[in-house]
Parts: sequence; C-alpha cells; structure tokens
Amino acid sequence: MKKPLFPIIIICIFITFLSCSNKSKRSRKPVSRISIMPAKKNYTFNNAIEIEVKTRVKNGEIHNIKLYYGNELLTTNSNLDFTYKLKNITKLGTNTLKAVATKTDGVSNYRIKNFYVLSDIQPVEKKMRVIKEYPHSTTFFTEGLLLHNGYLYEGTGQNGMSGIYKINLNNGKTILSKELDKKYFGEGITILNDKIYQLTYHSKIGFVYNLSDFSIIDSFKIASNQGWGLTNDGENLIMSDGTNKLTWISPSNYAIIKTLQVADNLSKIDYINELEYINGSVFANVWTKNYIIEIDAENGKVLSKADLSGLLTKLNVDKSKIDVMNGIAYNPVSNTFFVTGKMWDKIFEIELE
Repeated sequence: MKKPLFPIIIICIFITFLSCSNKSKRSRKPVSRISIMPAKKNYTFNNAIEIEVKTRVKNGEIHNIKLYYGNELLTTNSNLDFTYKLKNITKLGTNTLKAVATKTDGVSNYRIKNFYVLSDIQPVEKKMRVIKEYPHSTTFFTEGLLLHNGYLYEGTGQNGMSGIYKINLNNGKTILSKELDKKYFGEGITILNDKIYQLTYHSKIGFVYNLSDFSIIDSFKIASNQGWGLTNDGENLIMSDGTNKLTWISPSNYAIIKTLQVADNLSKIDYINELEYINGSVFANVWTKNYIIEIDAENGKVLSKADLSGLLTKLNVDKSKIDVMNGIAYNPVSNTFFVTGKMWDKIFEIELE
C-alpha cells in the first residue's frame, strides 16, 4: 500500500525553512576594497599617496577597520569608507597595504593590495681606471672575493670544484685551501670576527670556518631558496639570493635582522650576485652583466653604476671558456677594487672615478 505523500512534503518544507532561517542568521564577513590615488603602474620613493578604503557589511555593524602599511599600523577607523594620506613611501620594491575590517560581533576579514616603488634618484655613472693586473686561476669558478690583512680570499663554485682559498695576490699561489664535499655548490664568502662564512647554492646551508686553518666550526640554515653573494657590515652578515633582495643575518643565531629590495629609478634590479660592503654602501655584481652597482644599505637605492665591460678585452684566454664577471674585493688603504670573473686569467685592480 502506498504511503501518503502529504506528511512527507510538509516535513521537507519545514526542514528547508529551518535551514534557510539558520543560514540567514549566520554572520557575514565584511568585504573591503583598497584603492591608491593617483593610480599608477609604479610609484616613487618618498612620494605621497592617498589610500581609499571602502567596506561593505551585509549584516551587523562595523566595529573598526585597521589599515596597515607593511607591519606598521597607519590608522584605525570606524567608518565604512575613509581616505588616509600616506605622506612618504619609505620602502623600495613591492609594498603592501592591508585593511582588516572587524564587526561588532567579532567577525573579521582582510584585504591586501600590493604596489611597486622605484627609486627617486638616477644612479651616477662612474668610470673605471685600471691600475694593475694580477694572475688568477682559470679553474676558479669565482663566487666570492675579498681582501683581508694583505691576502686575497676566494670562494669558488661548481659541484666537485667548490672551496675556499687564501691566495698570495702578487703571484696567484694558494697558501691555504679547503674543498667542499662534491654535493655542495659553493657561493659567496665573507670574513667576520676571525671566521669565514660561506654560502651554498641550492643546499640551503652555510658553513663557518676558523680563519687561521679553515677548519669547519659551525653550519647554518640559509633562510632563502638560494645562496648567492655574501658580505658583512662589521656587525651582521649581508646575503643576496639571486633576486633583488638583500638580507641582513645575525652571525650569532642566524636570525634575519632586516631585508631590503633593490631598485633604481627605472626598474628593480634582479640577479644581485657577489657583494662587498664599503662605508654604508653595498657594491654588487649583477649576474650576466658587466657592471657593478652601488646600493645604499639604508634603503636599497642604486646610487651609482660602473661599466667594466672593457676588462674583457684585456683577458688572455679563450672567451668561450670563461664565464661571467663576478668578484669584488676592496682595498681601504688605496680606495681601489680588485675585480675578476669566473675562470678569468686575471684579477684587475681598478679605481672608480
């Protein structure tokens, strides 16, 4: 015998009604939109912008909306729509705005808007003058170069060819060396507090050596996908990772102190490679480019640029057997630079005018 459908239909309608009723009572998240005026593809360091925040609330009331610039809280506002004037853009590269809207019932939501910032100055073009030439091993795939107490120290790359070397600058002879296990691709080096620090390329590990005998005394995890160049400012390590970013790292616990993004007045500068810190500036090779840039260590602006492509004509080696220019060492006594490249046969002492 067939059961009557009427009671079943009534029950279904009742359940649907309760479901819809409960759904309508559920608190909805507020939705914000962030706009920047004037609207541009790129913005300029130190300029002012107006930030417009508009928020929609479907049910309930807004408690407040907090607007952040990076990690800095700019303002807290209880209006759904408001405008905030940021007087100075203080960071190069990718900047982030975040609006966090919270309702009186505690339900919150956030929106993020990124915008890109370029430098407000044009880099000075510096000229190179070659002072002297020194021998350099054509087997050295140069990743790090520095001068310390009259000796040249070099870190080399390539699996099975990576290591650190103490070298007599005048004759190119190796005084002390330490080879890395062939599973590691060596990268930048720096000396701080009688220790040599060395990065590796893809292994996400760095090594620490005793300066006197190159014995390994520590290792650390690299807080980036890749290790490239390395220097120090007398207090912290400074690392590049192949992007446009520089990272300051504590040598005591390897925690990140700060990061900077590098840009000039036209674009960001990617592929920052070997580094040298000099009096508040970071000098850097740019991978595949035959020039050196000078970076303001406070804000990441490119201050100057020096074209060194003329050095290639002075090499006495088959150009097909060498790699890119890489390696910057500084002599504070003469205010000159020692520069070379991967598998180059010479190191050049130059002056930047």
